Amino acid sequence: MAILIKEKDDQFFQKNITLTSNPEDLKGLLNETRWNILKTIAEKPRYPAQIAKILKIHEQKVYYHIKQLEAKGLIEVKTREEISGALAKYYNIKSYAYALELPYGDEKISDFSPKDTTDSTRQFLYPFIKGGILNSKIVVGSPDPHGPYQVRARDSHYAIDIALFLGQFAKTPKQFSTKLDIDVISEKKQGTNMIILGGPLTNILTHDINNYLPIKFNLEKYPFRGITSTKTGKTYDADNIGLIAKIVNPHNTEKSILLIAGNRFNGTKGAVLALTRHTKELINNYNGEDNWATIVEGLDMDGDGKVDSIKILE
Repeated sequence: MAILIKEKDDQFFQKNITLTSNPEDLKGLLNETRWNILKTIAEKPRYPAQIAKILKIHEQKVYYHIKQLEAKGLIEVKTREEISGALAKYYNIKSYAYALELPYGDEKISDFSPKDTTDSTRQFLYPFIKGGILNSKIVVGSPDPHGPYQVRARDSHYAIDIALFLGQFAKTPKQFSTKLDIDVISEKKQGTNMIILGGPLTNILTHDINNYLPIKFNLEKYPFRGITSTKTGKTYDADNIGLIAKIVNPHNTEKSILLIAGNRFNGTKGAVLALTRHTKELINNYNGEDNWATIVEGLDMDGDGKVDSIKILE
C-alpha cells in the first residue's frame, strides 16, 4: 500500500493507494459498471440490493460484477446483517485509489510526514467530513441555564479539541461551524448532520435523541444517572463514563449524528480523548454501521485529579 498526495485549493490531501506494476492487477476496474459500484461502496459499505437501487440496474448484474471485483481482490465483505429474513453482505473497498507504476522516476520527498490516519477513520467520520470539507455542525450546550432542567454546560470548551482533530481531514468551512443547542432548536435545524457534544443535562439535543441511541442514558429520574449497555445490560453510573455514538439522524434519515457525551463533564472529556487521541482503538470494532455506539472510561493516569487517558469498556 502506498500513499497518494494531491493538492486542492492550496491544501494537501492524502489517501491510501493500491500501487502495482502489473496491468493485469487492475483489469477488473476497466468497466464502467464496476467503477460505479466501487464509487458507491467507497462512500459507505453497502449490500448488492442497495447498490442496484442506487445505480438503477438489475440486482443480478450487480452480483455478477461484485463477484468479479471480489475475485480480483478489489473489494471485501465488511460485515453481514439479516435483512427481511435473508443474510445481506455489506461490501467495502480495499483502497480509495489505484495506480499502475513504471519502474523509474522515483523522487525523494524531504520533510514530509503523512498523517497517522487510516481509511477506517475517514469512513467513520463520513458524512461529517465529505470531500475534504466539514459537512456538519459541532453543537455544544449553552453556557446559560437552559432546557427543562436549567443546567449550564461546563464541557463546551472541549469542542476546541474536536475541531483540531477534524482539521486534519477538512479545511475550514466558509460558514461558522459551531452552534449552541438552543440555536439549533430555535432555528429548527435538527435535521442536519451534527456532531453533538455533551450529555442529556448540558445539551438538549442529546436528551432529544436518547431513545434512538444503541446505548442509552438512563433518563427515568432527575438527576439522570448512568448509561446502560444494550449488549450486556450493565449500567455504568460513574461520572467519568463516556459514550460515543454514530446514528442516523431521527429528524432526517438522509443525515447523521455523531454524539460525544458523558454521565458528567469528566465522562464527556474521556469521550473526547477517545475520539481525538485514541481513534484507532475507538473504532476498532466499527464496521460501517449506520447505528453504532461504544462506552469509554476516562482515567486519571498521573494522579492530578483530571482525566488524561481512556479505556474502552465495550
